[in-house]
Amino acid sequence: MWADATRMRALTKLLLAVSAVWLLWFGANYALRLPAFALRTVELTTAPGHVTAAQLRKVVEQVQGNFFTVDLQRTRQSLEQLPWVRQASVRRKFPWVLQVELEEHVALANWNESGLVNTYGEVFHAETDERLPVFAGEAHNSRQMAQTYNEMNRQLQPLRRHIARIALSPRLAWQIELDDGLQVALGREAVSERLARFVRVYPSSLAAMPGASHLLPQSAGFASNVSEVRRVDLRYRDGFATYVPGGAA
Repeated sequence: MWADATRMRALTKLLLAVSAVWLLWFGANYALRLPAFALRTVELTTAPGHVTAAQLRKVVEQVQGNFFTVDLQRTRQSLEQLPWVRQASVRRKFPWVLQVELEEHVALANWNESGLVNTYGEVFHAETDERLPVFAGEAHNSRQMAQTYNEMNRQLQPLRRHIARIALSPRLAWQIELDDGLQVALGREAVSERLARFVRVYPSSLAAMPGASHLLPQSAGFASNVSEVRRVDLRYRDGFATYVPGGAA
C-alpha cells in the first residue's frame, strides 16, 4: 500500500479534507462563543399591560447562550409560563439583541370564581382588579360559553342590560343573571329564540316608569310591578313565567 502512489495521494487528500473540516468546525465553534456575540439587549415589540418588568427579568436571567446558541424555543416556553402571557414569539436580531413579542390574555370574565377566561374562551389563572362577569361551568365548555355570552349580550342591547353571570350546567342548561339582578332561566333548547322573545316582550322602559304598571301586557304574565320581578323562566313553548319575592308566580 505504501508503495502505491495513487492510494497514498487519495489517503493524503482524505486526511487533509478531514483536517480542514475539523479546523473549520473548531474555528466556527470558537468564534460563535466570542464575547462579541453575547446577548446584551432584550427588545419588546409592544409594551405589556399586565406582565411586569420583574417577571420578564426573571425569565431573561435564565436565558443561556449567546446570539447564535440561545435556545429560542425554551425561552419562548418560559415566557408563556407567565400568568398573563397567552403566546410569545422570540427572534434573534443581529448582532446581540433578543426580540420578544408577547400576546397577553384579554380577560373576558371570572371563571368559577377561581380563574379567568379570555376572549378566546380559554381558561387561565392570573390576578386582576377588574370587575368582570362570572362564568360558571365545566372547563371543556369555556369556549362555547364565551361565544354564547357575546351573542346574548348583543341580544340584550335593546333592554340596555348586560350579563353579570352566566351558568351552563353539566346537562347544558343555560341560566343568566343580568346586571340589575334579574335571573333568567333559558333551559337547553331554542335558547336564542327564547331570549329573543323575552327581549321583544319584556317592557324594560315601562318598568322604570312610576305608575305605568297598568300599561303592562297582563297576558305576558308580568307582576303588577315589573321592578319587583327577580326571576324569569323562559322554558315554555309560547311564553314565560315571572316570580317576585314572597309572591305568586
